[in-house]
Amino acid sequence: MKNTIKTGILSYGVSGKLFHAPFLKEHPEFEFIGIVERTKKKAHLDFPKIKSYNSVDEIVLDDSIELIIVNTPNKTHFEYALKAIKANKHVLIDKPFTATSSQAKQLFKEAKKNNVFVLPYQNRRYDSDFLSVKEIIETGKLGNLIEAHFRYDRYNLAINENSWKEKAGPGSGVPFNLGSHTIDGVIALFGVPLKWSKYPAYIRPNTKVIDYVHIHLQYPGNLQVLVTISLLVADPQPAFVIQGTLGTYKKHRTDVQEKQLIEGMLPDNLLYGVELSESEGLLTTIAPNGLKKQNKIEAKKASYMNVFEDVYQTMRMDKDYPVTEEQIIAQLEILE
Repeated sequence: MKNTIKTGILSYGVSGKLFHAPFLKEHPEFEFIGIVERTKKKAHLDFPKIKSYNSVDEIVLDDSIELIIVNTPNKTHFEYALKAIKANKHVLIDKPFTATSSQAKQLFKEAKKNNVFVLPYQNRRYDSDFLSVKEIIETGKLGNLIEAHFRYDRYNLAINENSWKEKAGPGSGVPFNLGSHTIDGVIALFGVPLKWSKYPAYIRPNTKVIDYVHIHLQYPGNLQVLVTISLLVADPQPAFVIQGTLGTYKKHRTDVQEKQLIEGMLPDNLLYGVELSESEGLLTTIAPNGLKKQNKIEAKKASYMNVFEDVYQTMRMDKDYPVTEEQIIAQLEILE
């Protein structure tokens, strides 16, 4: 019998329905066993054979499940992941990994003690825009890097009082919700910074959480990385602007996979992860003779399926997981 990774999910909200369940269904090395649904039982409409659990305690005690995906509100990540680890389950945790670096260190310690994996779910490493930026940097076409701007722009003046994301508390606000993606991308490309400074603000009327933050990270070789995240940008700017001694690369953010998943497209569709033609990046280079040249660079095809392939390679093939313990600790130290 095939040794599939039998997996359970702790919630069937947006995260469970879009970012986890479709990929567990399509990846041949995973078997989607069940999901926690405390009140509304809807998962069976999409997955008729699925088990529905009434609580986290119930799912972690199911011996048939090997991997638990923690995709509940931010402040619960530590509690639920620790509970799963102590039940000898492997764990995949949505961003933010935890609300503090000390909680993350404890999870890694407990996972080693119980001989299980605790893995961060950082799907934005497999966005087309991020992969396109990564490729340009690795080609060396920009020369020595001088400055990098990373932005996450949204416009949301109204406060949704029913959303847990608008509640003050551990792991709240844009630093943890959108900043987890952005800082992870910075660390993935450039490593852990030498030092950083952070400027958070409460901008929207009556907001209870930080809804704007600017972070300045400094790297060897005088590389300066500037991160801005805001919920009040009516005209989104390029999400990535990379300046080097030989040129500049600009790329707008394109959450094409998220949009496709919302519209019902499944990961096995040939068009999944393919950006629209007008979403190219712009590369501007200066030749030694001073001649300026501009080229539109086609965006790379992408798929969040690679996250689950990484999990499989780590759990079954003993390969290193691409998001390391050191990177997660550094990310949280910057955000907290």
